[in-house]
Amino acid sequence: MSETMTAETADHPGVRPAADEQDRASRKASSIEMQGLHKRFGRDTVALDGVDLDIRAGEFFTLLGPSGCGKTTLLRILAGLEEPDAGSLVVGGKNVTEVPPHRRSVNTVFQSYALFPHLSVRENLAFGLKMRGLPAAERNAKVDEIAEFIKLGDLVDRRVDQLSGGQRQRIALARALVCEPDVLLLDEPLSALDAGLRSQLQVELLRVQKRLGMTFVFVTHDQDEAMVMSDRIAVLNGGNIQQVGAPRDVYERPMNAFVARFMGHDNLYEISARQGDRLTTALGTLTAEDAGDGELLLIRPETLDLLPGEVAGDNHLTATVAERLYRGSHAEFRLEIGDTTLQATVNNRGRHLPEVGETVTVVVAPEDLVTLSE
Repeated sequence: MSETMTAETADHPGVRPAADEQDRASRKASSIEMQGLHKRFGRDTVALDGVDLDIRAGEFFTLLGPSGCGKTTLLRILAGLEEPDAGSLVVGGKNVTEVPPHRRSVNTVFQSYALFPHLSVRENLAFGLKMRGLPAAERNAKVDEIAEFIKLGDLVDRRVDQLSGGQRQRIALARALVCEPDVLLLDEPLSALDAGLRSQLQVELLRVQKRLGMTFVFVTHDQDEAMVMSDRIAVLNGGNIQQVGAPRDVYERPMNAFVARFMGHDNLYEISARQGDRLTTALGTLTAEDAGDGELLLIRPETLDLLPGEVAGDNHLTATVAERLYRGSHAEFRLEIGDTTLQATVNNRGRHLPEVGETVTVVVAPEDLVTLSE
């Protein structure tokens, strides 16, 4: 394995490697450039509609969107398993649009693991190396190193069908890494796992990526998973990229209603009138720090404060608690303001949480208001 394999893992997944380690790792990573990628299936199904996208070397990049949005087709084109009808694909400065899969320095981890159940862990890990003609001694050395790297060194001689789902997922990842590709593609590899194991492997996978400095392209429909793991996210819908940005930007500043709704935002209101930074909606008139020029107003539920009773003030709305869901660390409220509803999330800090039927004042911070287009 390369020297980056033996670098120290960061203390937690949000921390990047030290500068010298990252410099070494970046030399192994490849950037990806897509220009005008089109793909149609049959006469009526447009999977990709002119996708332009740049992925940086050493980035953990996520393609996020609902089923049928084009993210898996895009991943398959990167892997060489599908050919675009038009457009170009450049990996590491080399045009690979027409290069067959086996000649690309790209490996894929599939949702189904795609392991050989009748073979041992060692034989699964060595398969790609054997196909490349590496001598047995070198294959075994690389297998031992990657098995230790993913903390499964004591399982290399077991059959794959004797392992748990989490262990098999680690083996699938290790098999893809052992050949040291420039780019690793991951097609919803954690979706079949239970919630607890999935969270654990999210952290482990992110640590592996930061430790290696390799370019990862990850496909998922899970918004939380994308935000936890990604350096940047591309949100797709209908074969088009709706927004590209860091997780925080995509969540807090969605560019349009589709992205906002897909990221779980329900508090979207049509702006019926404007006067400078004063925006009129069905909730009432609110002052925004940056009014923008969009026709919809987004209010994130976690940005709201609830005060007991009626309290007058700018950006103060009187509401009635229609529903309360207590979730331990926080409570979720459905509030009624006239004929309009508003969702609020309040951290549980040992204070009084309003009951259903109570009158409260909703305090809306001007800096948290976001306008966007339909």
